[in-house]
Amino acid sequence: MKSGNKSIFVWACLILLSAPALAFASPVRRLALVGGTLIDGYGGRPIRDSVVIIEGERIKAIGTVGTIEIPRGTEVISTEGMTVLPGLWDAHVHLMINGHTNYAHWDKTYVSKFRDVIMPASAKQLLLAGVTSAREVGAPLDDVLAVREAVNSGKLPGPTLYVCGPFLQHEPYPGEELYRWGIKGEKDAREKVQILVKAGVDFIKLIDQDEMTREEVKAVIDESHLNGKTVVVHAHRPDEIRRALELGADCLEHTGLAAAPEYPADVMAMIKERTARMSLGPLFWTPTISPLWNYSYVRDNPEILDDPSCYEGLPEDIVKDIRDSFTHPDRLSYYQITPQRIPTLARKFQQLRESGLVLLIGTDSGVPMLFHSQSTWNEIDIWVSRLGVDPLEAIRAATYWPAVQMKVDDQVGTVSEGKYADIIAVRGDVLRYINLLQRVDIVIKRGRRYK
Repeated sequence: MKSGNKSIFVWACLILLSAPALAFASPVRRLALVGGTLIDGYGGRPIRDSVVIIEGERIKAIGTVGTIEIPRGTEVISTEGMTVLPGLWDAHVHLMINGHTNYAHWDKTYVSKFRDVIMPASAKQLLLAGVTSAREVGAPLDDVLAVREAVNSGKLPGPTLYVCGPFLQHEPYPGEELYRWGIKGEKDAREKVQILVKAGVDFIKLIDQDEMTREEVKAVIDESHLNGKTVVVHAHRPDEIRRALELGADCLEHTGLAAAPEYPADVMAMIKERTARMSLGPLFWTPTISPLWNYSYVRDNPEILDDPSCYEGLPEDIVKDIRDSFTHPDRLSYYQITPQRIPTLARKFQQLRESGLVLLIGTDSGVPMLFHSQSTWNEIDIWVSRLGVDPLEAIRAATYWPAVQMKVDDQVGTVSEGKYADIIAVRGDVLRYINLLQRVDIVIKRGRRYK
């Protein structure tokens, strides 16, 4: 064989050898959820006998039994007798804590384990509870970015994470400087925001803004918006709320105001004025009702704290430390004023509902005796069973609206063709029995089944 022909022959062989890897690569995996009642997240009538076809990470088609063809080779998962709905969001979680009641001890003892042990366990607990997206609202920057990358790339099980890194505030609380950054002047405010933006956070969190100068708060919010980042703020005190509304914060957190019976009239007027400005889009608020509402019940019925799901993924020594920390739940300083606050929650919640803003399901998950595996469904249950929210409205507050707030509603938040296949299924009718969400039977995130 001539040398020229030999070269051609060699190249031809190489092409043939490589061709199977290209032409005959494993086909994209297809799943079909067949037979359940679908709540798609848009608020319309549920779809009976639904069929949802998933191809790879995304939803390929939606229809009903007998009206849509299921491609050959598709893995069929029966959802007969089940409610199918978008994966839940929790708009307020803390991955670096997991129910322990002594923050100072926790930070001192486990800060070196946040990234590799604590936060991965928290993320897994959320996912197995049906939470496929979560807003992580305060953690050490490098740790939370590393965990977000590991989870979002599929290396660790957990919800898709949207993170802010450290809180920005007037002065860090002693011993918590790793995840609380102080602001000293307008220039420093803009520089701190820039550090977070360049690091790759998804949003900015600002707290204690009533202790900062107006110029500092304005600098944080303006610099965040200039860089395409929304600003989430605490709403514990009236002046925190007033300053947030005046300067354009996007989402407020908690019900706040301690044992005050309701929000002041001027605050409500500011909220209504802001919600009437349609060109600015919705004003969002995450009330985090459940830690307060459920405290007395958990205190008096501690069996709930024995649920193994609360400790999934944690080593035995850490589990023991957590459990030892609430040997006397009635003595916890964190909750001493809670009995006075509980009677005010319904009124404040109703004020917010009537103001025209959009409420989001978020829980403060991870705070004392509030576990990631239990918090989200509890929040939804309280809204529906105790506060009179329509079940479909509560579900949208845990699916559609958080995706809108984070500006990712073109990708997640509803069961729609072309969006990521973040879907859960629960045996029974959740629109009649909302607490069925405490036992999610099927969890699919980006086309991969985790439960």
